[in-house]
Amino acid sequence: MRDLKSHETNDSGQSFWSAFRHRAFAIIWTATVVSNIGTWMYNAASGWLMTGLDASPMTVSLIQVASSLPMFLFALPAGALADIVDRRRFLIYAEISVTIVAAASAVLVRLDIITPFLLLLCTFLLSIGAALTAPAWQSIVPQLVPRRDLPAAVAGNGVGINISRAIGPALAGVVIGAFGNAAPFWLNAASNFAVIGALLWWRPPANTEHALPAERLMSALIIGFRHARYNRPLRATLMRAAFFFFFASAYWALLPLIARSQIESGPAIYGMLLGAIGLGAVIGALALPRLRRALDADGLVILGSCGTAATLATLGLARSPTPALAACVLAGFSWILVIATLNVSAQISLPDWVRGRGLAMFATAFFGAMTLGSAVWGQI
Repeated sequence: MRDLKSHETNDSGQSFWSAFRHRAFAIIWTATVVSNIGTWMYNAASGWLMTGLDASPMTVSLIQVASSLPMFLFALPAGALADIVDRRRFLIYAEISVTIVAAASAVLVRLDIITPFLLLLCTFLLSIGAALTAPAWQSIVPQLVPRRDLPAAVAGNGVGINISRAIGPALAGVVIGAFGNAAPFWLNAASNFAVIGALLWWRPPANTEHALPAERLMSALIIGFRHARYNRPLRATLMRAAFFFFFASAYWALLPLIARSQIESGPAIYGMLLGAIGLGAVIGALALPRLRRALDADGLVILGSCGTAATLATLGLARSPTPALAACVLAGFSWILVIATLNVSAQISLPDWVRGRGLAMFATAFFGAMTLGSAVWGQI
């Protein structure tokens, strides 16, 4: 996932439209939205395809494990790497590699020689690419807009990723029904050309890259861990994140089975369920500023946690698409409340000099809990 912001969202009172006055931001934002739609199409299509290859709950849940494990493994070194390499060049090479893997997965599906192992391997490799490039994508935002428009750019990217989350899965369901299982895989590969082209066109401002010597990588990681050990507010945020995402991972991991086996629907409904999560996230992002005036951070996390509990209960009982769709809208709404609040909590608990590594630790806790939870709920 090409993420031009810190994780999911970071709202601001400033309209995100002001960031679009800058041509570089507008072009790269558009390219990342197109590419992220392709990524969400792949995610939906791979989950649905796995239910046809092997409907075992454990195997289906491994799709989510393969998606989240690389972020857990590589978030911290990738964060330090983004400060050492030429980010634009690194992103171009990485996106070309991702495109090759995406095209290979499409070929395997088209030739009908895909197996559960190969599907998991392709998903894992694509997620490695996303994990290694995520910090670099976040780091180029200040080069796309001046400082005064940075909050608007962050807010705009939050809207962009939730738009792609709403459109991609629903589009995947329609495309599978019309053109077969391989079509979303091909479209995902093609969508990567949008970001490759945008990066080839873009020329960063001069004298903005401050590369660190390579030998600083390990020492930077050690210092970051040491800071997290003694930063009590950060430790509390990481613990809250780990517990919430461990349980919330259940519906991400098992939604393909809910769609196929429990409510006995096809790929279009499954795509709509994932799209409903994205729609709920968009609604939550728009409602968040008003909710923050009414509730403190603890209140927002409690509200989001209760909403997630209601989501899980409803999905467990649903036997038709309507209650499942309503639960997924609530899931997205609750998800954005919690992750946005915890992200801000992590941000304000960190001094500038260690902010990147601290946020990488937040990502590690997030994706580590998602990985472990997906495996556990699939096994249960």
